[in-house]
Amino acid sequence: MDSSMINVALPSIMRSFGTGLPQTEWVVQVYLLTITASLLFWGRVADRLGLGLVYLLGMLIFSIGSIACYLSATLLELIFFRFIQAIGASMMMATGPAIIKTIFPLNQLGKALGLVGVATSIGLMSGPVISGVLIHNYSWREIFLVTVPVSLAGTVAGVLFLKPFSEKRVFRSGIPFDWGGLLCWTGFITLVVLLSTNHSLEMDIVVFMELLALILFLGLLVKVELDQEYPLFPLALFRNKSYSIAMFCAALSFSVLFVVLILMPFYLDYVIGLSTENIGFVMMAVPISVFIVSPLSGHLYDRIGARFLTTAGLSISALSLFLLCFLSTESGAMDVAWRLMLLGFGQALFLSPNSATVLKNVSREHTGVSSGMLATSRNLGMLLGVSLAGLLFAVIFSQVSGGVDLKEYSPDQVENFMFALKVTFTITSVLSVLGALLSAMRVEESSG
Repeated sequence: MDSSMINVALPSIMRSFGTGLPQTEWVVQVYLLTITASLLFWGRVADRLGLGLVYLLGMLIFSIGSIACYLSATLLELIFFRFIQAIGASMMMATGPAIIKTIFPLNQLGKALGLVGVATSIGLMSGPVISGVLIHNYSWREIFLVTVPVSLAGTVAGVLFLKPFSEKRVFRSGIPFDWGGLLCWTGFITLVVLLSTNHSLEMDIVVFMELLALILFLGLLVKVELDQEYPLFPLALFRNKSYSIAMFCAALSFSVLFVVLILMPFYLDYVIGLSTENIGFVMMAVPISVFIVSPLSGHLYDRIGARFLTTAGLSISALSLFLLCFLSTESGAMDVAWRLMLLGFGQALFLSPNSATVLKNVSREHTGVSSGMLATSRNLGMLLGVSLAGLLFAVIFSQVSGGVDLKEYSPDQVENFMFALKVTFTITSVLSVLGALLSAMRVEESSG
């Protein structure tokens, strides 16, 4: 719910602080960057301290971060408090799927993850509508208060129902933690984001130095993790072809999705001229489709496996992006909505089978870290999607408009806006096609 609300609020936040898209994007990026960098850490911590304990502490920290975001007075403060919020979210994301695997038998894992998809889609569905109504009647600040009673109530319920998982530990407390791996991974993913947000053509030396540092951190990460007995980033698991394909495709799928989720509210606001409230209703099209398809997708996985479903899902996502390229200044809300529903259909068809593939084929000792790695792949995809949307769109729009920034947008720039949007969606659709081809190469596992 929080993630879908903030996407709708980005244009309002940008106007409120008078900042450009690259700066305002950090409200989303710092959240995703923090989660992506720390998920594996919390997965390992949960293996030592217990899944339920880490999950509940995460929910409490998320609540505190939400209140702080509401009180933030500057964009810098908002970005910092989003970092706090993300720490709590990361703790929940790293442990949630592992708790699910502990509860359900393997032959019902697809069904269970499909039900999780339903819960996720309810949050995604309600987020844009609630965000639109609150921004229309109050301001963007109120969106951060909505999740507080929900997360506090969840904490209380968790104390009652998650006690058994608080006591389950996989590793002995005496085993050293892989701090070197955490440092290398954090440095690597941070540099990926910095490189993708460098929109200025006058910073060639800085970009070159960042690229060298990126290669250095990647090399160090591989070396450090191969030398560890209990690595934070278990590279040995990637020797399994289905496992590695599932992880890569998860990242790619969410990259594609978030390019659309970041840019579409700006199209609906600047080009079509919808109110914030109506933008929320249109953006609901994606989670509505996910809500309908996720249970079916999980059920089908338990019967026919993952390869066909994941390949079809990414192919449908590519088709929806291709169709989004045909939007124009004359398009209406329904023209956007049915294309977004098609995108949600493809994403839902892909997600549950792909997640089940990862969790089903790992041993109990790797459940926590694989749960964390799966969430890391998804959030890395979201992070790259946000960065890709900002980088491609900002550079193309600036080039065709003679150096105009999106914050200086006026109606006479509409054709340049549409050109940048269509080129960005075209490139993204090609990425989805590549993901579908890769997914078709996975080795099909037994679903029994």
